[in-house]
Amino acid sequence: MTGLKDFIASPVSRRVVVVGSGKSGFAAMKFLRKLGCRVALSEKAAEESLDPRLLGWLRERNIYYETGGHRLETFLDADLIVISPGVPLEMAELVAAREKGIEIVGELGLGAAYLQIPIVAVTGTNGKTTVTKLIGELLEGAGRKVFVGGNIGTPLIDYLLGEQDAEIAVLEVSSYQLDTVLRFRPDVAVLLNISPDHLDRYASYDDYAAAKMKIFASQQSEDIAIVNADDQEIVSRLEASPLAAHTLWFGQELAGRPGAVARGEEIVLQGMFSHEEKFSLPPELVKSPNRENALAATLAARVLACPDEVINRVLKEFRRPAHRLALVTEINGVAYYDDSKATNVGAVRSALEGMTRPVILIAGGRDKGGDYLYLEESVRAKVKKMILIGEAKDKMAAAFAGMTAIELADNLEEAVVKAADSALSGDAVLLSPACASFDMFKSYAERGEKFQRAVWMLSSR
Repeated sequence: MTGLKDFIASPVSRRVVVVGSGKSGFAAMKFLRKLGCRVALSEKAAEESLDPRLLGWLRERNIYYETGGHRLETFLDADLIVISPGVPLEMAELVAAREKGIEIVGELGLGAAYLQIPIVAVTGTNGKTTVTKLIGELLEGAGRKVFVGGNIGTPLIDYLLGEQDAEIAVLEVSSYQLDTVLRFRPDVAVLLNISPDHLDRYASYDDYAAAKMKIFASQQSEDIAIVNADDQEIVSRLEASPLAAHTLWFGQELAGRPGAVARGEEIVLQGMFSHEEKFSLPPELVKSPNRENALAATLAARVLACPDEVINRVLKEFRRPAHRLALVTEINGVAYYDDSKATNVGAVRSALEGMTRPVILIAGGRDKGGDYLYLEESVRAKVKKMILIGEAKDKMAAAFAGMTAIELADNLEEAVVKAADSALSGDAVLLSPACASFDMFKSYAERGEKFQRAVWMLSSR
């Protein structure tokens, strides 16, 4: 059977099956065709649900595709299988192909094998989009030509289909992608945090955490690993199995290890150079989790020779991605925050830790298998009332019973009205769902936008 190394050496006329027809799957097919491969598509969804542009592209090139399920013969006839993020690794057809010795790789792993520039890879349960974008802006501020993509925005394969004119790639990397990257070696790998998430996919929390740690698996001593000194899951794993890469740390307390620490409104780099280096934290980045995100991004930029003055300027100008602890408005002394991107318990705990007002928390949606008791300490300390929506509301109500006042709502608009009726001047209403959005919305972005509209409607009451 053909391994990825052999495939790269001789891709022409190789038979490659792409599983999944989303943005990354479509990009992978175009890239493989460019290499001269014989491509086929296997898709679980019905044909009528596929992108018409994709269907037109397939038909114009007379490319075989199957929809509404997978044929075992298609998989067993392949030299290589490329899967999209989210495709279950234990799918029967993939298991059979693996047993036959057919190599399975994700779109990111395939693209990284062809990339000829340094890679900064960012993963973590929470904050990876913010940190990826901030590192990109820091490097661009220093005059570097940067490609920012991966799990956000543009798939890596799409970059390889273009002019390839960047000097460095900054990639957001998900656990799904790390499951299938094979020999992925970033020059700088950043692991922000690990907390329960995607337990509807992984057999256990340990399996999920192990997937995150794969970002370091192929690094060597000349590479850089940047890790969270405050995250006990990460610290305990590194104590048991130290990394081959040179390791830098960020957090509130580094215990003498080299890296970045926050002191008041400053980032301090210590143990890295002949003297400490200090950078100013603007008000928007002083509180958790933005503070930790800024520490990690600053470390990554500095080891890539980003000048001090650029770091200070870009930190001051940086704005968080939409729907991540975004202040919508304040009405009658009550602040309303859109944190719709918080789709897991770790993100919600991080958001609550950064709140200085009593919180009325709007949460719920499609359950992802996380343990809601992970939030117990934060809920008891910060949440005066919880308003729950979506498929998970009854399960969440049972989990949080006795910790705070709980009320149920049939939809997000009703939840906003109930939160406003319960809030007093000086409180905060926080949408931070701890769940996926797909039971009621197309995406977390749509959920956040509808929350913002519901908040603005309060002014007409």
